[in-house]
Amino acid sequence: MIEIKHLKTIRALANTGSLAKSAEWLHTTPSALSHQIKELEIKIGNPIYLRKTSPIKFTAEGQILKDLAEKVLPEIQDSENRIKDIKHQNKGKLRLAIECHSCFQWLMPAISQFHQTWPMVELSFNNDYMFDAMPGLAEGELDLVITSDVFETNEFHFEPLFSFDMVLVTSPNHELANKNYINAQDLTQQTLITYPVEPARLDIFKYLLLPANVQPKKIKKVDQTLMILQMVTADLGVAALPSWAIKEYEEQGLVKSIPLSKTGLQSELYAAVKYREKNRAYLQSFFNISKTVSLNNLNNVKPIKVNHN
Repeated sequence: MIEIKHLKTIRALANTGSLAKSAEWLHTTPSALSHQIKELEIKIGNPIYLRKTSPIKFTAEGQILKDLAEKVLPEIQDSENRIKDIKHQNKGKLRLAIECHSCFQWLMPAISQFHQTWPMVELSFNNDYMFDAMPGLAEGELDLVITSDVFETNEFHFEPLFSFDMVLVTSPNHELANKNYINAQDLTQQTLITYPVEPARLDIFKYLLLPANVQPKKIKKVDQTLMILQMVTADLGVAALPSWAIKEYEEQGLVKSIPLSKTGLQSELYAAVKYREKNRAYLQSFFNISKTVSLNNLNNVKPIKVNHN
C-alpha cells in the first residue's frame, strides 16, 4: 500500500514545509504531487496533513508516515549506495600473466568459473611477460601474476593458492627411472630440460642443485610444457615439473616421476596483485575460485599454511 515514492513525498513535505517547495524538491509539478498525496490519502482513509497550514502540520497518520520515512529512506539510500559500489566493482579488467607454465590444467577451469561469476570483468592474458611478469605488474601493464617467486615488499600482495610436489620426469627406460629419489649428484651427467628463465628462479636449482654446488651436464631451454614432455618421452633429457602436470602422461606409461630428494621438493604457487587492489571483490573471488578448483581437481596439492604472527 505505502510505496517508496510516498515516503519521499512525506519527507519532502517535512523538510520544505509547503507543497510547492516539495514539488520543486522532488523535480515534479505541484499538481502531480497533489494528485499523488490524494491517492495516498484515499488508500489510508484519512488526510496526512492539515490544509492551509504553514508550515505544514501532519495528522496522526501523517506523523506515523513521517517517522517511517525518517527511518526507512536512509536505509534504502545506504543499500542503494552499497549496490552501486558492488556494481562498480563488477566491471573492470583483469590482465593476467603466468610464470607457472604448467598452470593451464587448473587455471582454465578456474577462469571459466570466474567468467560465469563476473561476466562484466574483461579478462585477458598478456604473453609479453611470460617468464618474468612482476615488472609488468609494477608498471601497471598487468593486474595479476601467477608466480612461485615471493619476496618481501610493500607494493605487492602475494595470495597463497596451493603447494605441490616437484618431481623429476624421465622416460620409462631412463637410467634414473627406478630410483627411490633423486639427489643432486644424480644429475651431474644429465641433460636438464627447463623453461627459459634464470636457473636461480627454478626450484630444482634453488633447493637441490645450488645448495649442493652441482650443475647438470647440459641445460636445454624450452618454453612449452608439452614440448618438454615430448622431449622427455624421446629420452632427450629429464625435467623437473609439478606432479599434477604429468599425471596423465605417467598413467599412459609415457614417463616416470621420481621424488626430488629423500624428503621431496615442495613448491608453492601465489597470485600476485598490487597491494592497494587486493580487496577488490572480483580479485578476492578469483583467489577463492582458484584455490577451490585447484584443490578439487589436481593431484597431490595442498593449501599453503599461512603464518599470521
